[in-house]
Amino acid sequence: MAIGKGQKVVVAMSGGVDSSVAAALLKEDGYEVVGCFMRLGSEEDAPDVEACDTSTTPNPRAPKAHHQGCCSVNDAADARLVAAMLDVPFYVLNFRKDFGRVIDYFVDEYNRGRTPNPCVRCNDWLKFGRLVDYARSIDADFIASGHYARVRRVRHGDGSEETQLLRGRDHRKDQSYVLFGAKRDRLEHTLLPIGDMEKHEVRAVAESRGLPVFNKPDSQEICFVPDNDYAGLVRRRTPGKVAAGDIVDAAGAVVGRHDGHQNYTIGQRRGLGVSASLPLYVLGRNADANTVTVGGREDLFASALTADQTNWLVDPPTDAPRRCLAKIRYNSEPVPATAIALPGGRVEVRFDEPISAITPGQAVVCYDGDVVLGGGWIDRTLS
Repeated sequence: MAIGKGQKVVVAMSGGVDSSVAAALLKEDGYEVVGCFMRLGSEEDAPDVEACDTSTTPNPRAPKAHHQGCCSVNDAADARLVAAMLDVPFYVLNFRKDFGRVIDYFVDEYNRGRTPNPCVRCNDWLKFGRLVDYARSIDADFIASGHYARVRRVRHGDGSEETQLLRGRDHRKDQSYVLFGAKRDRLEHTLLPIGDMEKHEVRAVAESRGLPVFNKPDSQEICFVPDNDYAGLVRRRTPGKVAAGDIVDAAGAVVGRHDGHQNYTIGQRRGLGVSASLPLYVLGRNADANTVTVGGREDLFASALTADQTNWLVDPPTDAPRRCLAKIRYNSEPVPATAIALPGGRVEVRFDEPISAITPGQAVVCYDGDVVLGGGWIDRTLS
């Protein structure tokens, strides 16, 4: 019997090679695949739920030109084309109103002097939120995506079972960091078919199946900021929040002026507009005082942080310190640390060695080897 015989799975198809291969592999494993594209764009893009008749979909055998995000009209066309080739039903789900919550969060965080991570929130609120709700409404057993991470079901000696989230086998492409916010009960109904593959293997599978997206470039930027001008988006949506202010040193002395603290991020070196004998870096932003603090590279290092809004995929840490590896940004490697539970669902993470540019608003994710323990949202650094 095929692995997924008789089980229905909703696959989040973005029009890229990763989700396309995920859908192809699941169908080959015997699952009843339903392809879904999450419409996150502008009002004129699509109706609320658009069922696509794949039998009449044009077949140009080439992916469409697309912007740098992951949810354009052309991406939807690519996803529809792949679904037609796989002979699976395909639907466009309009999550524009829900996605507005992600954009509002993004703007609010910048205005608070923090650096947001909308991709994590999108996964939390949409893929593991609204898409799961849709899957349940059509009696699907699983949802699936093309993330480079793994889900493992473990049976313990006492007969109990546990579902674990693991880093992707290819650590260079690992995306477990952006999935840490998935709730434990939803992880049990999640499939990540390409987590044991490397990127070149995924492209080879797509090419061998004749999928035209086999060489489509990866999306690089935040889909709702295709020009990469984060501060411009904040200014357009909240013009009264972006104002000129002082650039100060660690002692509070004014050393320059800025045209909006939202234009800066911790660790930034270039474009400060301040002359100094040694290189200066952004150390922090104070939204209340509308100041940007700068200092030397050594001032960027800190030995610990606290985080709130935690989500644990294993039993959460207690007052007893728990050794782990911790990761403070998507493109960094996990480093040795200790996690200690704090009141109110918060956590303190202490690093064995001081690390640079801990950024409030980003996520800290804790690992035991490749297993994701959980994490939270950084609220402050500790010396």
